[in-house]
Amino acid sequence: MTSWVLIVDDEEMIRENLKAYLEDEGLGVAAFESATHALGWLRDDSATCRVCIMDMRLPDMDGNTAIRIFHQLYPEMEFLIHTGSSSYSLPEDLRAMGLDNDRIYHKPLGDMAPLAAAVRALAISREIQP
Repeated sequence: MTSWVLIVDDEEMIRENLKAYLEDEGLGVAAFESATHALGWLRDDSATCRVCIMDMRLPDMDGNTAIRIFHQLYPEMEFLIHTGSSSYSLPEDLRAMGLDNDRIYHKPLGDMAPLAAAVRALAISREIQP
């Protein structure tokens, strides 16, 4: 069984750059433009996905809703938020799930290293081995 980092972001350039960067870090990465496509992959694949980088503005639903659904279906999954909204603030129910402001990354990232380090830390804590 393979463990993956999941990226859900509708901006192709951002999604592909994050994917390439994390793959260069030695992680398996699956990237999708919508929550619906990501959920379909999770249901159809035998992969384990413990870390998800979630955009907040998606074509099929907002990122907060997607996190709620993913968490309900995959309670062991950890989340990092990647948003272009400078005014984004975590809803209380997501805070209750363990998310905090340290898990929010604002676009555009001038340096992907801090996000990659956070993914790696969560991946290691969730036993994803490159």
